Amino acid sequence: MKREYPDTPLVGVGAIIIERDRVLLVKRGHPPLAGEWSIPGGVLEVGETLRQAVVREAMEETGLTVEVGELLGVYDRVLRDADERTRYHYVLIDFLCQRIAGEPHAAGDADEARWFTRAELAELSLAEDTAEVIKLGFEKS
Repeated sequence: MKREYPDTPLVGVGAIIIERDRVLLVKRGHPPLAGEWSIPGGVLEVGETLRQAVVREAMEETGLTVEVGELLGVYDRVLRDADERTRYHYVLIDFLCQRIAGEPHAAGDADEARWFTRAELAELSLAEDTAEVIKLGFEKS
């Protein structure tokens, strides 16, 4: 699967893990968004359901076992290069999740994993749709 300059859009899933008025974010270790805080998640694998992918990605990136709840939103993430060619194209499907077991630690594609309060989130430069879906997650949790 070619992530950079793909032939077709890729389906990605995200886990909005809310607990005690905090959300768990990961600092990305690889492009796109390397070095930026983001929702734990990744690309859907062949033969996997969306919810199975959320559980797998949450475990791979944060070490947490999660229960997948409500669908929070579907978002486009299209990043273009200087020549306006599509460098990355994802359709992101984000779900509200609840921790069942485990303690957060960064793994897989994540360099860090940490809980953020709503006030701390305001200080991060999150993508607009990321901030929107996290806010929705707080409202629904």
